[in-house]
Amino acid sequence: MMLMLNIHYSHAQDIIQPDLLVTNPAVMITPYRDGFGNWCSRLEAPAGQTKISTSAIVRSSGIPDQFVVNARQHPVWELPADSLVYLLPSRYCETDLLAEIAWSHFSQTPPGYARVQAICNFVNAHIRFDHNHARPTRTALEAYNERVGVCRDYAHLAIAMCRCLNIPARYCTGYLSDIGETPPFCAMDFAGWFEAYIGGRWQMFDPRNNTQRIGRVLIARGRDAVDVAISTTFGPNTLTSFKVICDEVPKPN
Repeated sequence: MMLMLNIHYSHAQDIIQPDLLVTNPAVMITPYRDGFGNWCSRLEAPAGQTKISTSAIVRSSGIPDQFVVNARQHPVWELPADSLVYLLPSRYCETDLLAEIAWSHFSQTPPGYARVQAICNFVNAHIRFDHNHARPTRTALEAYNERVGVCRDYAHLAIAMCRCLNIPARYCTGYLSDIGETPPFCAMDFAGWFEAYIGGRWQMFDPRNNTQRIGRVLIARGRDAVDVAISTTFGPNTLTSFKVICDEVPKPN
């Protein structure tokens, strides 16, 4: 198995209690960095049931997501070399098939932050969130046509449209708490959002929620969801249960 469950290194200074990976039965876990800098683990699970868990305490500023609303869009020739891969088509983001659609919707929008936010507004209104219609093979084009999905589908469609408009965009997965939100709360889960390269930096956008949130904790970044899967297995297996808790805890003394 290859696992991607550890908090991203960019949050290292915020980790109060480290997120150590634990298995039952105990097996050897070998850590490594993937090509995107994400912290990963590999292990060989024995026959029978294996429980994998981790927990951590992470310091949050308590400040909602911040946006630079005057961030400009860079011409392609000006982009840093390491951002160029995020202009290309990927497994779930078929820019070659969505280019005409993207330009028809957003060619008249102001370039930069306003254009990316316009894409998020469109995707948020275009897709209906429904866990019952989740599908691991759904692509950005299929999400556009089917108009239903979960957070990864929102992110894939927004990423693909940004790339069509020459804006580098990369997929992000992580934890997203309900801190500051009004109940009733949804079941806790991993969340998917994306980052766009504008104004000389990577800026976070969340087309699923399309609002500022508190306590967002990044796990991994990649071209799309295929690069940041929390678990990749080789051989027959069955996921029997799955639980995520991302909640506020009392401040340590």
